[in-house]
Amino acid sequence: MKKKQIISFIFIAVILGILVYFQFRSWRSFDWAKFREYTGGVNLWHIGAGIALIYLAYVMRAIRWAIFLKPTAPTKFQRLIAPQIIGFAALGLFGRLGEFTRPFLIARKEKLTFTSQLAVWTVERVFDLGSVLALIATFLFVMRNEKVRLLEQHLHRGLLSVAANGGNKLPLLAIGIVLLAAFYAIFRKANGKLTRALRAKAKSFREGFNTIHSFGSLLQIVALSALMWLMIAGAYLEVLHAYGSVPVVTTDGLSHVAAMGTLGLTDVLIIMACSMAGSVIQLPGGVGGSQLAVITVLQSHFFNGAPTYISRELAVSCGIMLWLVSFMSVIPAGVILARFEKISFLQLSEESSQEEEEAEEDIARAP
Repeated sequence: MKKKQIISFIFIAVILGILVYFQFRSWRSFDWAKFREYTGGVNLWHIGAGIALIYLAYVMRAIRWAIFLKPTAPTKFQRLIAPQIIGFAALGLFGRLGEFTRPFLIARKEKLTFTSQLAVWTVERVFDLGSVLALIATFLFVMRNEKVRLLEQHLHRGLLSVAANGGNKLPLLAIGIVLLAAFYAIFRKANGKLTRALRAKAKSFREGFNTIHSFGSLLQIVALSALMWLMIAGAYLEVLHAYGSVPVVTTDGLSHVAAMGTLGLTDVLIIMACSMAGSVIQLPGGVGGSQLAVITVLQSHFFNGAPTYISRELAVSCGIMLWLVSFMSVIPAGVILARFEKISFLQLSEESSQEEEEAEEDIARAP
């Protein structure tokens, strides 16, 4: 592990440690026995269905990547399933260090340059983000329900608060604009590693779109992306429904029945949005901000009232179970496939990280 990676790891670990400390400091009455009861009482058929949907999403990723390769290196999507699963297993085990194993493995297997597959990976991320945002916008603002109205009220209050206090922030805003202008002027003349990396990302993004050779391919990619994220949302829904109806005691000391089976797709998309926002701060193994964000939203006023009444213990159990199904369930299959193809995860993550740095330098130097 390189010096900058160690520093980043320590920095993120400190931030997460502070967040966890303040979270559990407010949970002095946390009932660990209840937490174990909720976790041990889940319906394994629902958990299995959630894992199956996650694996189907990996197949969708392989099909989509094959469409990206069609104009330059046509291949069967079946050949790309193993690299997808091994790559996500490496991501689960090593975090950021394993992020580029998928393009690295595909480039090696299909005898392509890593740079070309880095471009595909960049565009893939764009379609992923666009698909999630489109699904969230569609279901949160087209399907009008109480939670959506509550979310809109909070956003409206937040905007009004910003507008009301905007006058007091003008001096800070002016200073911020000046600093941004100065930073931009310095950045334009800079020729450091960060500049090369950003230039490489921009060029990869541009070159990646060259892999979409027709309007028909674009429609296929959009449809596959939407279907894939609906499968992931379905996996979330299966995990939450696995808890059924359980007796809980909320923070006000009252007894209720948490009807987890009443949660729908709109609820899941709210949870997924929080999970994605929290994933900015993650440690290796996918541990960190994503789980904290899910646990926080599950015990918020969105879900701690009728009919779900999600308590703190139930929220923690759900957050951990969602992490295991959506992020860690791929590791056993990834390890088996890696062993079958004689791949070392440690060596793979190091080689892919090295290839990434070399590719970014090559792309940045290119005219």
